[in-house]
Amino acid sequence: MVRVLFVCTGNICRSPTAHGLLRARAAEAGLADRVEVDSAGTHGYHTGEPPDPRSVATALAHGIDLSDLRARKIEGGDFAAFDIISAMERGHEQTLRRLCPPGLSHRIGLLMRFASEAGEMEVPDPYYGDEGFETVFRMIDQGVMGLLEQVRRGGV
Repeated sequence: MVRVLFVCTGNICRSPTAHGLLRARAAEAGLADRVEVDSAGTHGYHTGEPPDPRSVATALAHGIDLSDLRARKIEGGDFAAFDIISAMERGHEQTLRRLCPPGLSHRIGLLMRFASEAGEMEVPDPYYGDEGFETVFRMIDQGVMGLLEQVRRGGV
């Protein structure tokens, strides 16, 4: 079992999209029993709230349901509980490394490191405009598929 935590700022756009995508892609690939997934934010701005409606709509247009997810802030125990902690951008990665207990920072990295054809290493924040949700979805899907391939090969 590989436990994966996706992290963005408020846990309402990018990280829940990654959460929903990995959950769905793992099920499609017959790997749901090998992957456990969650998501969190570096900040608790939206704790308890569902994902942004624009993220929900974009994901749903691709057959991915995010409606059951709720925002939460990363907790100290997450660093030991998850094997992979995937940040959406370098600022998140830096925040996670500052919060991380000694000996566990090797679990932290950018999601896009898993995307073989990634032109960008950071997933941009689509929150402050109506543009970009589709682009962000496609980027995250590339990262998730690369991560899932590593899980399939046992390389995670």
